[in-house]
Amino acid sequence: MTFFPSLPKDAGLAELQAPYPDIWILWGKFSEALMRGPGPLPVAERELIAAYVSGLNGCDYCWADHTMAAKAFGIDEDVFTKLMEDIDASSVNENMKPVLKYVKKLTQTPSKLTQADADAIYAAGWSEPQFHYVIAVTARYNFINRIVDGHGVEYIEDHTRTWKDDQDMGFNILPQE
Repeated sequence: MTFFPSLPKDAGLAELQAPYPDIWILWGKFSEALMRGPGPLPVAERELIAAYVSGLNGCDYCWADHTMAAKAFGIDEDVFTKLMEDIDASSVNENMKPVLKYVKKLTQTPSKLTQADADAIYAAGWSEPQFHYVIAVTARYNFINRIVDGHGVEYIEDHTRTWKDDQDMGFNILPQE
């Protein structure tokens, strides 16, 4: 059930955005470019970050969608539960662990980030363009988690979508010019 009486009780992101195309059309283009466009991070890693941020924020709706997407792009299903408990004990690649520690800190305590946090990413072999994408994906999902939760959108288990394409992820949900 959403906090908005005009929305259906099983509303998703598309229903939240549809009444306001003037502000969401650019968001859709940004999201499509960030999450599916060419870039220095594989889509699987972008989706892993999206799922992780959503899990940290307790946004069940986005967590469900992005764990499904990450799995569809090849992230092992067993990664997610352990990752939420302990990054170091999770089965993500070693070079991804400092990235996810940075993502966690950027999500939960952004004012506490230090040069040492960034240096750990560079020491693990990540480039500045990759690091930029990590920050942008993290910021995008912190924002959208708050939009979803602020509207009272709930994850409804019997309404779970089967992830098929980017339409299901909220990309291209508004008419393209």
